[in-house]
Amino acid sequence: MPSPPRAYDVLVLGAGAAGLMCAAAAAGRGRRVALLDHNTQPGRKILIAGGGRCNFTNIHCAPDRFLSANPHFAKSALALYTPQHFLELVNRYRIPWHEKTLGQLFCDHSSRAILDMLLSECERGRVDLILNARNIQVNRSSVGFHVTSLAGEFKAEALVIASGGLSIPKLGATGLAYDLARQYDLRIVEPRPALVPLVLGGDEARWTELTGVSTEVIAWTGSSPGAPQDRRRPAPRFREKMLFTHRGLSGPAILQASSYWRPGEPLHVDFAPGLSSNAKVLQPLLDPRARRDDTAFTQSLRAVLPQRLAHHLAEIAAPDGWSNPALEAAERTLRGWQFHPVGTEGFEKAEVTAGGVNTDDLNARTMEARSVPGLFVIGEAVDVTGHLGGFNFQWAWASAIAAANAL
Repeated sequence: MPSPPRAYDVLVLGAGAAGLMCAAAAAGRGRRVALLDHNTQPGRKILIAGGGRCNFTNIHCAPDRFLSANPHFAKSALALYTPQHFLELVNRYRIPWHEKTLGQLFCDHSSRAILDMLLSECERGRVDLILNARNIQVNRSSVGFHVTSLAGEFKAEALVIASGGLSIPKLGATGLAYDLARQYDLRIVEPRPALVPLVLGGDEARWTELTGVSTEVIAWTGSSPGAPQDRRRPAPRFREKMLFTHRGLSGPAILQASSYWRPGEPLHVDFAPGLSSNAKVLQPLLDPRARRDDTAFTQSLRAVLPQRLAHHLAEIAAPDGWSNPALEAAERTLRGWQFHPVGTEGFEKAEVTAGGVNTDDLNARTMEARSVPGLFVIGEAVDVTGHLGGFNFQWAWASAIAAANAL
């Protein structure tokens, strides 16, 4: 005879950042919680985050740092659980940390400290952590949810989907969250790679000859002329480093812009972000007494750009003549260069998945499905995607707490 299902108050699927946080918080409220994951170890993405030091939040967290079909959805959860709240937990565990640029908070030593903290919180609440729970199947009845897996059978009144998105499949990412959402008629905003390098092709493949060159830029996306505008998807400008790779473009500025990029759109780059709006890269050539030739043009570029990049641009972006209008046109080109990516490096290299469970089907204060009482969706599985720099972790913590408070 098979063993009867193990009974809990809450079942959480996915032992990543959001799942660990939600399980610990719900258990802290006296709930009997089981946390299931198909991997052999919990928190695998936590361990590699931030180069192994886990950029666990950002002190400048605000709703405008998140991309969603509903830009207002994240406001409630983010207001309920702020970076300071998580930092208080980190300090309670005496984890040394430091602030880097743009409000990013990192562990001084290893990401393992954040994972161990979350596991300790789960242990305090007597959460049952069940690993190797492969082949998860979910059924719902009038009394709750019944989960079957190779690790056994479980039942509870509430089920939390915290199994993430499709990014970094080598760490175990699957489409389980989307499959379960569709099973209960929740709509899905098409998942796509975000915070991901962009690939160049055709004539622009020549740029890959600059592999390893890095420079500060301002990068932003925008529709091609005549393309329909998506009013819900404003495209911020990101001033950070850009890196040329053997396949195209990467670095923080490109990863940020990639979350807003759509196939067929150009990527715009200002190669001289350090200059004021009135200053010009080619200012030396605009002096009436200045020497105007290829050598002078290259020297102007070398004054503000890495040498290899300056020489590359000198070959392909020389002005059409040396008149003032020609120089002004070349200046505009350098301050708004258009690349035309042929794609991204995919979920394998994406730091996060954009899209996911449609927020219109969820309660913003509790993360509960509007049409399925007892079913919650949190973290990366939801159509809320943060900018680079700790924002996606903060969404994981905040959405987890919102759900836990309602369980």
